[in-house]
Amino acid sequence: MKPLFRFAFMVTLLTGAYSASATEYPLPPDDSRLIGENSTYVVPNDGRPLEAVAKEYMVGLLGMLEANPGTDPWLPKAGTQLTIPTQMLLPDTKREGIVINVAELRLYYYPKDENKVIVYPIGIGQLGANTPAMVTSISQKIPNPTWTPTPNIRKRYAAKGETLPVTVPAGPDNPMGLYAMRLAYGKGHYLIHGTNADFGIGMRVSSGCIRLRPDDIEALFNSVPKGTRVQVINQPVKYAVEPDGKRWIEVHQPLSHNENDDPQTMPIALTPAAKKFISSTTSDDAVIKAALTRRSGMPILVSEGEVVKDDSTVPAFLHQTTAEGSTAQPAGITQVGGESAQN
Repeated sequence: MKPLFRFAFMVTLLTGAYSASATEYPLPPDDSRLIGENSTYVVPNDGRPLEAVAKEYMVGLLGMLEANPGTDPWLPKAGTQLTIPTQMLLPDTKREGIVINVAELRLYYYPKDENKVIVYPIGIGQLGANTPAMVTSISQKIPNPTWTPTPNIRKRYAAKGETLPVTVPAGPDNPMGLYAMRLAYGKGHYLIHGTNADFGIGMRVSSGCIRLRPDDIEALFNSVPKGTRVQVINQPVKYAVEPDGKRWIEVHQPLSHNENDDPQTMPIALTPAAKKFISSTTSDDAVIKAALTRRSGMPILVSEGEVVKDDSTVPAFLHQTTAEGSTAQPAGITQVGGESAQN
């Protein structure tokens, strides 16, 4: 993870020529959650970093790395064929307003009375400034926001030898970008906002808020009315049984607790319903275990029909369990009461 943050500022200088917007998908029936299709991309010999490819295809950087492990984020090798992860399972939530799944670093927007879902890659809270689970609403829409760092943010920057101004005025140097939407949760410290840099989308870099690329926050800001429902969840494992009987699972790297955690091997929290899906006699054990180990962030077909189970157990790293529907924070999300702030 650390190398990603070191190259982030350089990426900002290299990605400006590539524009993109969010991805719209037709909304599937209520008994279906599979949307989109993956595509492939051959890296050209023009020196573009992986973030530029992610931006071009409207996905996040870590999503690209999950789908293409071992790829150099600085300079992908020319001629390499990359998978663009644009197929996904909708989160197991109410299809209303905004749903943010911090585990997959995506925001889903369900426009009212429209048969579609719009998906945006996001940046979320870094270690020590986690984005909490919540069900809330948009309480305020703020064009050209100013940024007033909280005492906790000041302390964090001071520990690095940096002194923040009392207030950063609206404009191109504001880290909140040109648009912000305040959430009613807690003391109103959490926002969905833009950024003044092109790095950090699809990464954990903010002070607890939800960060979008400039074009994406502008589109979302202009579409979402005040009072819109917002739900923040942490679902690293999604699964579905589609109307045709096919069973799918989508596994993301869980959010880390500290700098020493390896998201590729650390435990994944499973709800009782997820464990039931995994242990079903119609799920292929070998494929399930491979998906849980690989953590590609893409839907994997685990069964097209009846499958005979073997006698082995679920991998040991899947030992954590949370209650179905609980707002407790599995896999690295800590419930906090408004300590984070606008960044």
